[in-house]
Amino acid sequence: MIPRPLTITGGRLVLPTGAPAAGALRCVDGHIVALGPDVTLQEGDEVVDARGALVAPGLVDLGVFAVDKPAFHFGGITRAALMPDQGPPLDHPARVRFAAQSGKPDMWVHPLAAATVGLEGAHLAELALMRDAGARAVATGRQWIGDSGVMLRLLSYCAMLDLVVVTHAEDAGVTGSAVATAGEMATRMGLPSAPAEAEALAVARDIALAEMTGARVHFRQVTTARALDLVRAAKEKGVRVTAGVTPAHFMLSDLELASFRTYCRLSPPLRSDADRKAVIAAIADGTIDVIGSGHDPRGAEDKRLPFSDAEPGMAGAETLLPLTLTLVRDGHIDMARAFELLAGNPAALLGVSAGRLYVGAQADVALIDPERPWIVNSDKMAAAAGNTPFDRRPVEGRVLALFKGGARID
Repeated sequence: MIPRPLTITGGRLVLPTGAPAAGALRCVDGHIVALGPDVTLQEGDEVVDARGALVAPGLVDLGVFAVDKPAFHFGGITRAALMPDQGPPLDHPARVRFAAQSGKPDMWVHPLAAATVGLEGAHLAELALMRDAGARAVATGRQWIGDSGVMLRLLSYCAMLDLVVVTHAEDAGVTGSAVATAGEMATRMGLPSAPAEAEALAVARDIALAEMTGARVHFRQVTTARALDLVRAAKEKGVRVTAGVTPAHFMLSDLELASFRTYCRLSPPLRSDADRKAVIAAIADGTIDVIGSGHDPRGAEDKRLPFSDAEPGMAGAETLLPLTLTLVRDGHIDMARAFELLAGNPAALLGVSAGRLYVGAQADVALIDPERPWIVNSDKMAAAAGNTPFDRRPVEGRVLALFKGGARID
């Protein structure tokens, strides 16, 4: 059903440039038709008074592992790019088509097609057919493709199809069964570890192949200073690479492993504090393009185990916005940049007309109180499981209302 025309008044518009500015926004037939200080109400409009809240684009979460609507709605996420690591993997057009429909009617789900059959890293999947079935990009899944010949063919094919390749940046030959980053903490805890350079090795190879083929490569998470330097240099050369990160790697370091908390078992693992600070600098200078939640809800059967046996991952959708807003409050970025990272840039990578407020964009809108305080509680999260490393942490920033295509999401 097409919703009534909607006009949001009394808010502060978060636009791609500049500080949030007072104004209104009007939506008709699921699209933004007017915004700014001079928007005129029309007879029959549904009117929502934002009462001074931010009027921002709905978040676009690039790289989630589960369709978890309650958590997405709580966190202000209107679009989620679903990783192919499903059961079974998204390596067939029918599975991609089904995944693309799984969010309706109150959520946009954009499947990422499996790069290889079964995500095994050996044989390319039917990428063109999956694109036609609704895949918005291609992903290697939780793993890096170790065979450089396969990766070269993948990038060459995706360059022809104009599909972004979302890759995991860890050389599996170096990481092996490691669960921590090599260093003092891993040694003290007696945890299997791998050097941080495993990430730089993977990034260096994929940048070289991207430059060779002209393909677009997005590193889903880049978490070390050395790898970030490689991405920065590649961008300066004009290589078509982008990089993302989750809040865990700019908020936490490997010091969090001190109590063997399996909620801090992540992939890639938490890094040194120097690398954490390098991630913040890369967010500030534009080297990192996307902040995603990495949403991966895991139950007790996966997490309440010895650290080395626990599955990696965190429930991140509900904390994505407030943790990113800490960067604004600390002066590292401004509000416009925060929403480029959370919405504008991931929407552009997926090729959807969302993520920014402009006339003609799809009316995915969030009303946000950026100063509303609350405490993260893993026992009360809306997610399917509350495996968050931020349990009991006080945060600020809460979604007050959410609209998909101009229709309010309850």
